[in-house]
Amino acid sequence: MYGLELTPEHPVETLSDFAVTAESVGFDAAFASHHYNNRDQFMALTDIARETETLQVGPGIANPYETHPVTLASRMATLEELSGGRGLFGIGPGDRSTLANLGYDQDGALRRTLETFKVAQKLWAGERVDHDGTFQAEDAALNYEVGSIPVYVGAQGPHMTRMAAKHADGVLFNGSHPRDYEWAAEQVAHGLDERPEHRGAFDFGAYASVSIAEDEDDAREAARPPVAFIAGSAAPPLLDRHDLDRERAEEISAAISSGDFETAFGAVTPAMIDAFCITGTPETVSEQIEAVLEYVDSFVAGSPLGPDVGTAIELLGDVFGRIDSA
Repeated sequence: MYGLELTPEHPVETLSDFAVTAESVGFDAAFASHHYNNRDQFMALTDIARETETLQVGPGIANPYETHPVTLASRMATLEELSGGRGLFGIGPGDRSTLANLGYDQDGALRRTLETFKVAQKLWAGERVDHDGTFQAEDAALNYEVGSIPVYVGAQGPHMTRMAAKHADGVLFNGSHPRDYEWAAEQVAHGLDERPEHRGAFDFGAYASVSIAEDEDDAREAARPPVAFIAGSAAPPLLDRHDLDRERAEEISAAISSGDFETAFGAVTPAMIDAFCITGTPETVSEQIEAVLEYVDSFVAGSPLGPDVGTAIELLGDVFGRIDSA
């Protein structure tokens, strides 16, 4: 699967135009990201589903804190119905810095994520659910038929990655550097060792920040915003793996939490861009993607895509076409 992340910082109509372009150049899936300060991801996905024919669609990712998990399951089931069976349920704890603005923390994130999609799967299968864990549900059910929907867990740390490999249909691993995917492959292998056979095949997906343009400097400058969010939420072991400054990452996180995005983006270092984004010209980006594909089954190109999103989608379509024909 080759997918892309569409960020609802753009109007919904624009996102749908991007999705139509992506479908035309060979992408298989489109995920809509979620931050409360952007447009609503499920409304965007609804329009994308209506404007496309074959593109798989889903949240990338939905978090189970702001919306009750049972309601989230119903929203995803509605998208699955509307898209004619093209839904992919991307689920994970979400961005720590942004959630802090709403008074949420991520305590028990792994358990919350696991319980959310396990309950969703029961509801989609037509079961009535009683649940008392990180959230409560009493005699919950959906009054329409759903069936099964592939579940992809958004992950970055070892425990979430292993859990995804054991319990979900796939993982969307948040990383952009081959060093991170070499490490992640070990975590996936541990999870697969405990995976029951009846769960079937597992899709190890890269969910990588990409910024592509004909001009390398333009591509790197466009990478600053997403890299700031990644660095600001990065766990110390991840920062250490790339020899990045923990104090600088904490400053970025604090700036994002306070809404001072200009300061956060300006604090991003060249080393952070190298670690947390695949960026450059089509030739450079192609080499970096191929290095990641040594470890993964699927690749999702994430925000920012490039300084001009429409052009970046077309350039990435060419890149993936060359990789497949090589």
